Parts: sequence; structure tokens; C-alpha cells
Amino acid sequence: MSETVDNALIQKFEQEIWNQIPHREGDKIVNATPLVDLTQDFKECAKNVFKVDLDNQDLKIYGKFDSELISGSIKVRAASHIIHEAIKSGKCNGKRVVIEATSGNFGIALGLLSKLGVTVVALVSRKLQEGVFKELRNENIRIMDLDMDICPAPGMENKADEMAAKATAANVRSQLAEMGFDPEVFDKNIGEIETLLAKQDIINLASFLAEIYGMFCPKQYDNELNIDIHNTVTAPEIDQQLHENGDSLENFDLVCSFGTGGTSGGLSKYMSEKYNKKAVHVVFPPQGQDVAGIRTHSKAEGLTLYNPEAYTEHVVDFEKAKFLLKFFVDKGYDIGESTALELYSTLEMISAGLGSKFVVIVADGIEKYRKNFEQISQDKLPMRISLEDAASVASEYDRIVWVHTQYAPKEEGIEMIAKSLGVDKSKIAVPKAGTINSLLSTQQVPEELSKEFDGSNGKSLLVCMAGNTSFMTAQVLASKGIVTQSLNGGITDLPEGRGKNPGEYIQIARE
Repeated sequence: MSETVDNALIQKFEQEIWNQIPHREGDKIVNATPLVDLTQDFKECAKNVFKVDLDNQDLKIYGKFDSELISGSIKVRAASHIIHEAIKSGKCNGKRVVIEATSGNFGIALGLLSKLGVTVVALVSRKLQEGVFKELRNENIRIMDLDMDICPAPGMENKADEMAAKATAANVRSQLAEMGFDPEVFDKNIGEIETLLAKQDIINLASFLAEIYGMFCPKQYDNELNIDIHNTVTAPEIDQQLHENGDSLENFDLVCSFGTGGTSGGLSKYMSEKYNKKAVHVVFPPQGQDVAGIRTHSKAEGLTLYNPEAYTEHVVDFEKAKFLLKFFVDKGYDIGESTALELYSTLEMISAGLGSKFVVIVADGIEKYRKNFEQISQDKLPMRISLEDAASVASEYDRIVWVHTQYAPKEEGIEMIAKSLGVDKSKIAVPKAGTINSLLSTQQVPEELSKEFDGSNGKSLLVCMAGNTSFMTAQVLASKGIVTQSLNGGITDLPEGRGKNPGEYIQIARE
């Protein structure tokens, strides 16, 4: 195998990337990221923002600021470890394209390779926030935008899934051809590709494309090295820093969110093996909320590295946590949306008497999410709203607007929405799917959609399949000064829709 190792690449990689990130040298972790005492500001936030007085409690809250890593996120730890081992084994070299499915941060981390002359292809979805796309482009990554549906329709008839898969497959084929890949190879494997796309299984699509085109796929969602780096470096690094402060990780709980399962898996393994403790808390947003870079509980289930027995799980409402995000960012801390969720979960645990000493993982910073952050204000209406709350103020909505890029409600679906909200169905508007697609793709409001909000004196409610497309639409409209709210859970979570095949009330959009 030694003859296949790219010695020039490994030397350049170690000089320009490996030596800048935390790694083990003997018994010591070098290049540690800051471990910052947040206790006083945490108490101030609790009192001023949430009216919870913690002044007399003996607390210690640290933030582990991986937002200060090169590439700006914790993902560079796993990405560099996986690539380092791949180069040393000969699986990755300067001539072999690297391809991976990513929600942003892992792709940005892989972008460091592009600066060493390695071609990196990132499979992404338009659901990424605008700032994430910008950073991916800044890293000179070749982005393959799958234009996949933001909120898939679980249980839809096979025909609908097949039609969407064929359209997306044609898009993928075209992008691969533009990048110089042989379309005949794609055509020979079209059956498997369309099957993966019908399931929206982008993780395994990246792996399959790597296989048929001879590329290297890090397989971050399945790779045990993703866990290993946090067990052998991240956790010992925190422990090392606490010992320098006269304390030990043995006395702390760790709080993180879930993206691939690497961080939660590695930290929990360390705490179990060294201290025989189950001390890791993994935080998820509720179903229907889209918090940058992390998964809901249902989307974590089934992933290879998901191991719920190893840690304690919490579901936390980002609509509350976002005010904590504003407080800390305004204080000058570089934290992202997932960290706000973790800190709010920490506040809930402390209030319930479930701990007093915590280390919160700051996985990334605010810059990529700046546009969303600027919309956060306690004076504004919450952008997401539950069915119960929406129904209670339904008379205040000028319109109920269906928003989706692939599906439209049948007459049964329109009646179901109207009945659930207690409004006349004439109040429900269904713009063309292409109009919503244009809005999300261009971040501009098409003229035909503007007409839906003409003469609006108050606000409108947006409804989609599962709550994600409507939330993304609400964000774009808010940036244009149009007040809307997004119905949490969408039509599939309405009481009359539960247990039904969505094909009974939803159809492929014809326009």
C-alpha cells in the first residue's frame, strides 16, 4: 500500500491543516480551543431574559469554543482526522476527488483540502442558510445543489416519489457532466441512483457516486473515526483544561447537539470509559423546527452513529432559545444556533435541579446565520406557531397560504386545513409550486406571490408539508418586510392528517 500513498500531500496536509487543529502529541493535547467561563453572563441572561434568578446558586458553566477552529466549526476535527487517515492509507490523494453529503460545516471543513489542490464536491440542499452557501463557495468547493424537497412527504404514493426522483436525477446528471464526469457511468447506474433519490437518501448517494466514479467519500455519518476523534482528543482536551483550572471533567455534565452522532458518541464514550458516568446531554429541536446544522430526534433515528443508550436526550424549543442567542451574541460571544439550544437546555436542567456544573459545546459561530439572527427580536411575532395558537388567532390572518415546491393540497387537503384552523376554505390560497421554488432559490419575492400579500393589514399564515418550507419562506418574506407565520408540523401533523397516507390529501403540483 505504501506505493499508493501521496507523500507530498500528507506533508502539505500536516503542515497547513493538521498542525493548526487540536491533536495529541504524546500525553498532551496541543492547539486546544478556548474553554470560557460563561457563568456570570449565563446568570445575567437567565435573570434579564427569562426572569429566572440564579444569583445564589453555586454554578459553573463553561463554553468550549470550537467556533474558533480553522473553518469555524467543530466539524474540522472529524474531517481532518478522517482525511489524515485516508491519506496515510492511500485512500485519498491529490488526484482523487473527495465527495460528501453535508449540511454545511463538514463541507466547509473539507474545503481546506481544496486549498491543497484536492478537488472537493459537496452534495447540498437548498435548505442551507444563505451564509452557509456563501462560505462553501469561499472555500472553492464544487457544490452540487440537489434542489431536493425541503420537507419530504413521508408515505406519499410511490409514483410521486419516482417522479421527483427522476427530475432530481436529471439535475444531478447535468451537474456531474458540467464537472467533467462521464454521464454514461451515471446512466448505467440510474436505477440505484433514482432509488436513493426517491428515499431522499443523500448520505448513501454520496457514497454510491464515490463508488461508481472512483472518488473518495469520508462517510461522516457512518465513520467510526468521527467518534474516535472526540473520544481521544476533544474530551481529553476539555479534561486537560479543567485540570489546569483545578477541576476535572468527572465533576461536569457535557451538553451538545446532534448532527452525525460523532461528538455525542465520542464524548459519552470517554465519560463512560474513564469515569464510569453517563454525563452527556444531547439536545434536539422539536419536530418541525429547522435549527442550523443539527437534526431533530426523528431524523437522528436510524443513523449509524446514533446511540441513545449512551446519553440523555432533551427536546428544546428554539423559539425560546433564540432570545438567549441574541443575548450572548450581543455580549460578543461567537455562538451559533445549536449552542443557544444547548445553553437553554442547560438552564432548564438547572431549574429542574438536574446539575450545577456544565460544559457546553460551541460547535460553530454566528456569522453563517447572521441573516436569521438579525430578525430575532422579542418585539416581533414568533415566526413559528403551533396549531393551537394559530387556531386561536385565525381570524387575525389575512390569508392562509400554502407554500411548497413539489406538492399541492387536493380539495380534501384544503378542507382539512380550513377545518383545523376554524376558517372558511376561501381564505386559503395555493400559489404555484414554481413560484415558491423561485422565492427560495433567488431570495426574492416573485410578483405573483407579492399579489397574495397586497393590501395585507396584519399577517398571513404559511402552511406546507411538515413545517420547514413554510419557515424558510417566512424568513425570506420577513427580510422583505412581509409579516407571516409558519405553522409548526405542517399539514401532515394536523389531527385529521395523522395516520393517513398523505396521498389522500396531497398531490404532485401540476405547475
